[in-house]
Amino acid sequence: MTLTVLATGPRALLQDEGRPGLAAIGVGRSGAADRASWALGNRLLANDRGAASVEVLLGGLRLRAERAVVVAVTGAPAPALVDGKPVGHNALLPLRAGAVLALGTPDRGLRTYLAVRGGIAVDEVLGSRSTDTLSGIGPPPLADGTVLPVGPEPRELPLVDIAPVALPEAGVVTLRVVPGPRDDQLADPDALFATTWTASDRGDRVGVRLTGGPLRRRDDSELPSEGLVRGAIQLPPGGEPVLFLADHPLTGGYPVVGVVRDADVDRAAQIRPGQPVRFRPA
Repeated sequence: MTLTVLATGPRALLQDEGRPGLAAIGVGRSGAADRASWALGNRLLANDRGAASVEVLLGGLRLRAERAVVVAVTGAPAPALVDGKPVGHNALLPLRAGAVLALGTPDRGLRTYLAVRGGIAVDEVLGSRSTDTLSGIGPPPLADGTVLPVGPEPRELPLVDIAPVALPEAGVVTLRVVPGPRDDQLADPDALFATTWTASDRGDRVGVRLTGGPLRRRDDSELPSEGLVRGAIQLPPGGEPVLFLADHPLTGGYPVVGVVRDADVDRAAQIRPGQPVRFRPA
């Protein structure tokens, strides 16, 4: 079974749960930016844990099923058409041989996930099929004409046809933050939480750049490089913070003044450019 990519939209990547445990040799985890949406698609299809899906940025993906397959679309609610007919979101979608699935532009959220029963079965790189955009490790971004092999059907059968889950926020996104480890570098410790930030259009899978403020540091001297995690809020010299996502660097020398709770990082991955962001101490 295969799927043929007819159009990718702004960007389409393969993602799974990433490469955990390799930071000591300089390899980041990467993986799906919105892990909850990625996992939901695989749960709907009863896929084995870690099956690879397509992560679609702002819709535009079109692909053709060369054999009959079952897919699910989750994450940002991109309008989906099968052979020109609207189909549901967060639901099982059977595709007959030759059927074309097309995703429009979502009206909220940033990343949509297309999961297929059996998973995308490209070769693994260091134990994962994820594309790490910072290091270049993993499969290349999808291109028009890419043929995606589909793995064998899992032994388990799907248990539900549709999942009623909340859509990504369309207004202000409020994220819970654990202060530190360098929050003592802030001249005004409350400024991070008192400011309504705006997501810049310069964000990507590495991180969300925020405009507003700016925040002032007590000391502008450089720090020795320290380890970074997904959800870290780093403060560059310009005073406008960066919230790191799935493809974050492993170390950095600018102070990390807070870390977004892991449960909220998936929501951060759906923040669109121009969307307001607030931080709340956890």
